[in-house]
Amino acid sequence: MSTALSTSQLSSSDRVECWHEAVSRTFIPLDVNLLEKEPSPGMIVSNQLGVLGVSRVQAGPQMVTRSKRLIARDGQRFLILSLQGRGTAIKEQDGRESVIKPREFSISDSSRLFRKKLQSEFCFTSFHFPREELHVRDEDLRALTATAFSSDTGSAALVATYFERMAREAAGFDAAVGRQFAATGLDLLALLIDERRGRFTSQAPELAAATLVRVKDHIMRNLSDPDLSPSTIAAAHFMSVRYLHKLFELEGATVGGWIRMQRLERCRRDLLRPAAVSVGVAAVARRWGFVSPSHFSRVFRAAYGMTPREWQVHGLPGERHTDERL
Repeated sequence: MSTALSTSQLSSSDRVECWHEAVSRTFIPLDVNLLEKEPSPGMIVSNQLGVLGVSRVQAGPQMVTRSKRLIARDGQRFLILSLQGRGTAIKEQDGRESVIKPREFSISDSSRLFRKKLQSEFCFTSFHFPREELHVRDEDLRALTATAFSSDTGSAALVATYFERMAREAAGFDAAVGRQFAATGLDLLALLIDERRGRFTSQAPELAAATLVRVKDHIMRNLSDPDLSPSTIAAAHFMSVRYLHKLFELEGATVGGWIRMQRLERCRRDLLRPAAVSVGVAAVARRWGFVSPSHFSRVFRAAYGMTPREWQVHGLPGERHTDERL
């Protein structure tokens, strides 16, 4: 469920204190300096997806600072990924200063000094989470804070698209689904950082494997759907079809081949049940997403060296099932 805070109904003088408190409560304790004599109204709409806080922020010109005093006071370590929607941000951390333009994103680490200046009205979406939830090396993270990541091409585009879609749908997710989407998002962000730091070959396969587990779980839960395809699977996980294929390449497999083998295995099992004799081979095939009986027969023979009917008659010793249900 979304929570919203707006200063539009407050007087200009009251907006300063209220906005400072809202920003610090939503993210981490921050010093907020509004840059207008008459502060514009501000609004923050937030959702929680597992460990991931998702907040859409819009307001007028301001500067936020994470000072030594605040770092020492709270002792917490959070990361913030901010996806710029409108306006331009100037971000400073770890000796870098970057201009973050619309459709770009950046990362901040609350354990070290940082500053963010927004010189005009703005809107951005931020994702904040405990540092330990992102499985990358500290030196790699430090090298990429206050860096502008473009959402136009490459892995950064995949990360930006995924987080943007996740934020858009956040209010409608239940708790379990939200946790799963958040975990996948952090896996993708870790992949991006590893790639930028040249560690793709050592760490990324392990992180991608976690995403692959979630994708396979989705496939198994929708195996009977004849419309299940790489495009529908990718859309359900807010990723590109190209990236989906890369995930399966880590295991030397293809998406279509893996789906087909899972369906064949379940057909092979069900064909040995007594009930399959009365319902027929075609019905068993349809139950697991095969639309064409002739196609099913061809791929079954190619996989097992005999037709579905021959398998149903002969089977293998010890494999025949007594359960009547299909």
